[in-house]
Amino acid sequence: MTTKEKRSFSYYIRSLHRDLGFFSIGMVIIYSLSGMLLIYRDSDLLKHNTSFEKILSTNLTSSELSKAIQLRDLRVLKTEGDTLFFKTGTYNKKTGLAKYSKQTILFPFNKFIELHTTSNKLPAHLFTTIFGGILLFLAISSFWMFKKGSRLFRRGLYLSGIGIIGSLLLLFIK
Repeated sequence: MTTKEKRSFSYYIRSLHRDLGFFSIGMVIIYSLSGMLLIYRDSDLLKHNTSFEKILSTNLTSSELSKAIQLRDLRVLKTEGDTLFFKTGTYNKKTGLAKYSKQTILFPFNKFIELHTTSNKLPAHLFTTIFGGILLFLAISSFWMFKKGSRLFRRGLYLSGIGIIGSLLLLFIK
């Protein structure tokens, strides 16, 4: 490599692309695994039953109960006295005692998913935001990997166009 090439903008972009790619490999693995798991969140894949017993407010409606114990689609099957029975447990309206079970994702995959779905209220949000910026940079800096006008550069543009069109179609056909 000549001194002139080392000082070119493309050289620095390629170097930064390489270094950030190696730096972010751990997060790429975590996000790809947790993303694939989130696709199957309504199945029993890598999950086990966990029992809970909580004291909640008294006289909750079924929708309030659903929010309080974080069970989607909670439906009361029957009521006997003060006790509501639902698919995975019971709730006593008078005492507020809820006994239920739900499927939880096995360790360490539960931690992967927590990181994948971090909210802006948690300290990890800054790291995940930076990671998103790194991924954006890696995607855009790919255009500086090959010289403009070369066969590989044109191929990259063609594949990028197909990927963008495919992604847009996916957004609108679900």
